Amino acid sequence: MRIILLGTPGGGKGTQAKLICDHLSIPHISTGDIFRTKIKEGSPEGKEISEYMQKGQLVPDRLTISLVEERLKKDDCQKGFLLDGFPRDENQAKALDLILKKKEEHIDFVFLIDVPKEIIVDRILGRRVCPKCGESYHIKYNPPKIEGKCDVCGTALIHRADDQEDIILDRLTIYSQTTAPILDFYQEKGILHKIQGDGSIQDIFSQISEIVDANK
Repeated sequence: MRIILLGTPGGGKGTQAKLICDHLSIPHISTGDIFRTKIKEGSPEGKEISEYMQKGQLVPDRLTISLVEERLKKDDCQKGFLLDGFPRDENQAKALDLILKKKEEHIDFVFLIDVPKEIIVDRILGRRVCPKCGESYHIKYNPPKIEGKCDVCGTALIHRADDQEDIILDRLTIYSQTTAPILDFYQEKGILHKIQGDGSIQDIFSQISEIVDANK
């Protein structure tokens, strides 16, 4: 199975990505993870990525697409993968099509987790993240076992500086503008599935797994 998972910031995409990947035994490929790995390695690409991120700029398409293509060539992707955070615009969607065409492959499903704006704001304002291992929590919906501490590594959780209401609303507007063409692109291919994302984690996963399992 080759899957793309789309959704607004705070829409629960990361949680669903883990559930889907465990269910299908496929790798979770996140551009954020790729970027962080390159930065940690101190590679030339990592230094370039770091410069863009420090300026608050998006990593340019030429670099993002190249790194995704490199990742998709790895052995663990031969039986499928889930892409999270890519493609982020129509240009990247078309580039992905070309990458897969070279391998005589295609995307099977594109899932959009659709969540009302007011719920997203509530989720992000309550989000807490582990700065060490990247685990994510919510003070109301998914609290850690020990308040303020990561369940996985025990590190003190943080409230990210960009998880503020005005910043969230700006991000949602930008996301909507850039994602609309992608949705049209995949809708025309007949592989876009809109998932109601205002239910529980299990409710959302059930909607996705039902579609996937029916087409295995």
